[in-house]
Amino acid sequence: MSHQFLSPEWVAAATELRAEVGDLGPAPVAVVMNLTITDVPFGDSPTVQAHLNTANGPVALDYGHLPSPSLSVTIDWLTAKALLIEGNPQAAMSAFMNGKIKVEGDMSALLALQNAPPTPEARAVMERLRAMTA
Repeated sequence: MSHQFLSPEWVAAATELRAEVGDLGPAPVAVVMNLTITDVPFGDSPTVQAHLNTANGPVALDYGHLPSPSLSVTIDWLTAKALLIEGNPQAAMSAFMNGKIKVEGDMSALLALQNAPPTPEARAVMERLRAMTA
């Protein structure tokens, strides 16, 4: 069954998938990133606050902001989906150049995370995330 990216159902399914696959080892880059996703096509609010945390080992994506992030990113929902689910860095680069992505904090952490090659195990998990995303 597929769910809209970042919807409560999607987050629950992604959390279940993470528990199922177990420990994939540490992420290649340690970063704590707060995300403000705008133009969200579901729910009562057009904005979702979330975070991506790799500082404690594996990649963790969940709702809410964390204290003392390495950086904070504001990004529209379509671009976030293109980047995080579809693996389309060109969409992110175009959005950044057009001012649709705003970054505050350690930009080098974002670049390092983007440039780190995924392991075969991480690629397999991403394929499963893509399959469950509408």
